[in-house]
Amino acid sequence: RDIVLSNPRRRNALSLSMLQSLREDLLHDVKSKDLRVIVISAEGPVFCSGHDLKELASEDDVKHHSQVFEICAEVMTLIQKLPVPVIAKVNGLATAAGCQLVASCDIAVASEKSQFATPGVNIGLFCSTPAVALGRSLPRKVALEMLFTGEPLSAQEALMHGLVSKVVPEDKLEEETMKISHKICESSKAILALGKATFYRQITQDLDTAYRMTSQVMVDNLTLRDGQEGIEAFIQKRKPVWSH
Repeated sequence: RDIVLSNPRRRNALSLSMLQSLREDLLHDVKSKDLRVIVISAEGPVFCSGHDLKELASEDDVKHHSQVFEICAEVMTLIQKLPVPVIAKVNGLATAAGCQLVASCDIAVASEKSQFATPGVNIGLFCSTPAVALGRSLPRKVALEMLFTGEPLSAQEALMHGLVSKVVPEDKLEEETMKISHKICESSKAILALGKATFYRQITQDLDTAYRMTSQVMVDNLTLRDGQEGIEAFIQKRKPVWSH
């Protein structure tokens, strides 16, 4: 499924209504067997400029501000809780919470002209929530340089430091994203869902706990119908037929 941020006039800012729509789109029909991968892209030269600063301009509206940051955190964590892989297809600038969105996706494919920045410090609103996703995607010193200076990373720098998975020329962006999506669609949805959930669980654990937990998951995986089907198909040298 494609989710397109389509308010280029406002630089695809994550206003409260945009965040609510994004949450709705991410959750739509998520249990369906037909939903196998979600691609988030955007219209216009800016992928996403982050929070809508007009919404944050009045100092007294604490309740509204809390609501904006709460739903934003919910959307970012939701991406990793979904049972299907989520790919960011980035063609342009991703700043602040927009950069956080890219960092929160499972995979990110970017065009060569894309740039990534957390410039909140320049306007007196430090990118503390984007820093959560950034600090978990990038080496600490790279993340902190971005956060302290607000200077952008080029697409190649973002690739080198692990913020994106692939950088391609703009005219190959669609093709490359589709290639990854199609490859994902060849696998069992149930197995991918198990693998994704396990990956995010183990990443925060110490080594021994992570191995204990994932060893048990592999045992559980073998009891799934698609786990057995895959192994049988491999032994019989045929294509597996997934039940998902």
